[in-house]
Amino acid sequence: MPALNRIVADRTRLDDADITWLEDLVDDWQMLADTSFSDLILWVPDRDPNVFWAVAQVRPDTGPTALEDDVVGESVAYDDESLVTEAFMSAEMCETSDNKLSAGIPVDIWAIPVVRRGEVIAVVERHTNQMGVRAPGNTEDNYLEIADILSEMLHHGRFPQFPGSDRALAPKVTDGVIRVAATGMITFASPNALSTFRRLGLAGDLDGEYLIPTVRELCPRLREVGQSLTLDLEGRWLTETDIENSDATVRARVIPLQTWLDDVEVSAGTLILIRDLTELRDRDRQLVTKDATIREIHHRVKNNLQTVAALLRLQSRRMSNSDAKDALKQAMGRVSAIAVVHEILSQNFEEQVAFDEVADRILHMVGDVAASSGSVVARREGSFGEVPAETATALSLATTELCQNAIEHSLDSSSGNVIVRSHRTDDALVVDIVSDGKPLPEGFSLDNHRSSLGLSIVTTLMQDLGGTFTLEDNSDRVGTCARLVIPLQRL
Repeated sequence: MPALNRIVADRTRLDDADITWLEDLVDDWQMLADTSFSDLILWVPDRDPNVFWAVAQVRPDTGPTALEDDVVGESVAYDDESLVTEAFMSAEMCETSDNKLSAGIPVDIWAIPVVRRGEVIAVVERHTNQMGVRAPGNTEDNYLEIADILSEMLHHGRFPQFPGSDRALAPKVTDGVIRVAATGMITFASPNALSTFRRLGLAGDLDGEYLIPTVRELCPRLREVGQSLTLDLEGRWLTETDIENSDATVRARVIPLQTWLDDVEVSAGTLILIRDLTELRDRDRQLVTKDATIREIHHRVKNNLQTVAALLRLQSRRMSNSDAKDALKQAMGRVSAIAVVHEILSQNFEEQVAFDEVADRILHMVGDVAASSGSVVARREGSFGEVPAETATALSLATTELCQNAIEHSLDSSSGNVIVRSHRTDDALVVDIVSDGKPLPEGFSLDNHRSSLGLSIVTTLMQDLGGTFTLEDNSDRVGTCARLVIPLQRL
């Protein structure tokens, strides 16, 4: 709520506790807008008590709007004729039912002072479009009665009590409304609420039934959940609870209602908002199943590739021809590099690879395998970040080939250092594989070394990724630097 936070911080004297309370109110006031069929505006006083600022606004989902324009950020001056001024000064709810015209639309207006610790900290205006008001009926009558109770609770600083735990899944008035008396008997259930309970297996109606026994009958395993549903649904505190059986899953939000008789607070029963989450939960379960399947596939591919690498290693040990032995060793490295990517993917939920871990494993592998003698130190500097799986496979192969090439040719399979440096620019990932061994031969050109299988593999991989590959001497002519540049759109 950037507008609320900005204006309140810049122009009011409200403390942090009051600001937090207003933020919670704005998070929850859609139910008041929907049950009252009204637009709501939150006004807060300026440091100058003669000015009020509109810091939030919401429109009803259950009826037509009464306000053509968004008024957030606007201010009004102190005016004896203004309901906002009257409510703020008197600390009492004010209303007008003279069908005041707004853009040619007759509108009824309520002004509800928000009282905290005996002081008015804000005013909520209710604007009801009387031209498009819904025809009177049981649903409309119950909604308006609930709205009056919520307005009274707002006036006394009792609404909202607690915010919902998950705003994305929180039930709304349009999803389903159940009104429960203090005795536990259901006095009203909206058509959507009844339809939702029918999915749970309800055969009859909800009106006149007792909530807890009905829920227990529909969901016999509900007693096994961790929290006490009985306490929750009886409205002893506001919370969200999932009601679930083999047929459906329903999210219930429980809101205790209070009213005041002769300044004495008494229970007005419980408001329960419910939402059918069956399809959403089914999709979640399907996604979990698919995710597990994909991870298992990556795991099996990794195992199969490691088996192939082991077979190549065994075969190389049986070879007497040094060229064949080296070829098998290089093939083993390529297979192992791909296996590393699939191992990482088998451990993650996302098709994104944290490539730093892949690079570290590759460097450990080539340092052990590629050098037949001497001591090779292979390390990484900088970070690759996350890389898509399809790009990670190609990048791991290219990195493996260039590290092996640096060890075998620049270091001549002797002692030295191989450093993999990576960083991101505004439009590309840049990877340098640097060695401190011999420079390139005189007159070296990539175009003249296409017969090299390793360099050909790297060139082809970079072309497929839309990137570039260069191989040059270091500036001091000590060792070489192979550079890979991959555009960010491939990452």
